[in-house]
Amino acid sequence: MITVKVTYTVKASFAQQNLQNIQKFMEDFKKMEGFQYAVYTSNDGNTFTHISHHTNEDIQKAVLSVPSFLAFQQQRDASGLIGAPQIEVLKSIDSVRPVL
Repeated sequence: MITVKVTYTVKASFAQQNLQNIQKFMEDFKKMEGFQYAVYTSNDGNTFTHISHHTNEDIQKAVLSVPSFLAFQQQRDASGLIGAPQIEVLKSIDSVRPVL
């Protein structure tokens, strides 16, 4: 399993558009199998955290190539992020319930 956490902060003026863009790609993601994906926002409303769990590299590549997700990334990056996205690959230790 591959688990990735991405955290980034957008300008307040772009936060609402970012939420709309997330909803677009999440609609497409919900039609796919073999992974779990969740998005969170911090109390400031401008900092977002995406956590993805992929069963394998092929699934991860398929997810990362979804057109609505690519459009989301492009618009997010062009909006003038506050700092670069922080990307972490996580190693699972244990879970109360199976993640995948």
